[in-house]
Amino acid sequence: MATIFFDLDGTLIDSQVGIFRSAAYALERLGHPAPGADVMSGWIGPPMRDSFATVLDSRDDVEEAMRLYRARYDREGWREHTVYTGIGDAVEALRASGFRLAVVTAKNEPHARRIVEHLPFGADFADVVGATPDGRLSHKPELIGEALRRLSLPPHGIAMVGDRRMDMDGARRHGLRGIGVLWGFGDAAELRDAGADALVAHPRELPGLFAA
Repeated sequence: MATIFFDLDGTLIDSQVGIFRSAAYALERLGHPAPGADVMSGWIGPPMRDSFATVLDSRDDVEEAMRLYRARYDREGWREHTVYTGIGDAVEALRASGFRLAVVTAKNEPHARRIVEHLPFGADFADVVGATPDGRLSHKPELIGEALRRLSLPPHGIAMVGDRRMDMDGARRHGLRGIGVLWGFGDAAELRDAGADALVAHPRELPGLFAA
């Protein structure tokens, strides 16, 4: 059975509101102004710990920001998202065609699991692999490796679908096919530079791409 890994933020859901509000809450509680939306848009995709480290001076502050971020995200942020138009139909079509699907995300795994469980098409995913609270697993290459281990999969014949360079970097590191999507938080130049094997502009293109 062929397998497809999907990123979550920027691929299945537009999670900008919940991420921005939770990050701003954490920084403001630490007495640090939140950066503008132009900066914070680059925080969607990489590990949040790495993003906080770009504006906070100490490791202790970064860890406290992570605690505050997760607390707010756990209360409210995980619900503050919208599902991209057409992605549910694409996921369901791929599952009906016999593909095994899994979510591989840098989001905290308990939050990612809760979000996927509440998606109308969440049952189509065999597993959800996300970051560990201690940061041991947080970058895409590590997360893809964990997904391969959990599902007992060799890397050949698997694709990674995502909207940022981290998704393509992780796919390339493991020899996966990298599919870049253009409705998320990255753009065509970023995805091409990261080695995407193909780009898709709308979710409806995905079933045909994999059928080919």
